[in-house]
Amino acid sequence: MTADPADDTRTRILRAALDLFAEHGYQRTSLRQIGERLRLTKTAILYHFPAKEHLLAALVEPLVADLEALLDSAQTQPTNQARWTVLEGWVDIMLAHRRPLGMLFHDIALVGRGDTYHRLIVIAMRANDLIAGPDAGRRERVRAVQAVAACSDPIVFFTDVPDEVLRADMLDGVRRLLAPLPADPAAAPHLDPATGAHLDPAAEAHLDPAAGARTDAAAGPRTTATVPPPTREIPTHVSARDAASGSATQTLPAGAASGPASGAGSRRRRPGRPPALGREQVEAARRMHAAGTHSVDAIAAALGVSRATVYRHLTAP
Repeated sequence: MTADPADDTRTRILRAALDLFAEHGYQRTSLRQIGERLRLTKTAILYHFPAKEHLLAALVEPLVADLEALLDSAQTQPTNQARWTVLEGWVDIMLAHRRPLGMLFHDIALVGRGDTYHRLIVIAMRANDLIAGPDAGRRERVRAVQAVAACSDPIVFFTDVPDEVLRADMLDGVRRLLAPLPADPAAAPHLDPATGAHLDPAAEAHLDPAAGARTDAAAGPRTTATVPPPTREIPTHVSARDAASGSATQTLPAGAASGPASGAGSRRRRPGRPPALGREQVEAARRMHAAGTHSVDAIAAALGVSRATVYRHLTAP
């Protein structure tokens, strides 16, 4: 069966738009540029997409459709199973749409108040309800919102981390966020240290809690690759929602002094301001500046540094 010429042209337009949006940003890309890359007229582009925002909506559509299917699947499951179906599935979908999600991070709001916008709002509300569970209080609902952010934001800021590594880190963070109080440790969800996948009770029986590794019952105890104990150093990256709101929390590695430095010659550094930006923060600052959505003051506030520090990294080659 041959492809329909109209469908083929539409696919080519979307592919070219995605490439150009990634290169220049949505705002700086015109329909004329998309047409020139494909040797099509602007009128031909408008035949398939009456306005540029329709291109953006079409690029977001696969992500939106996958999230809706995930929530439909989880809707019929028991509360705890539904929670982890949503969280694990959410991470997998974000990773599957990693390139368009990262490229469109600053432009999704431009989809407008149409059908796609309302679908995204409904998706967020349904996900929050399924993660929080029935009869959830304020604290549980706040954590549900935080959990969705933890399953989304790192995709944008850690573009160079392999999928499997980032997946395990993200799910580990969500598990820690949603862990129950110490009085009920048996109810805490467990993830496979090697893959980040949620363990069922049968799999948990083979997890060696002392070594942080899974054992093979047939081969005897401790016949696995041991996972190193988690470090206490907390990454200093800023989340997407913190960047958007202009607020961020910077934390120090475990064991580092959080108060004034001791010694006669030591100088007090302003609390919350790191001495320098990490590579991921520099990349985030440059993305926000290139997108035109944040001023230098807003970027400095989001990353917890001075304007001079931001300017230094923005002007560096």
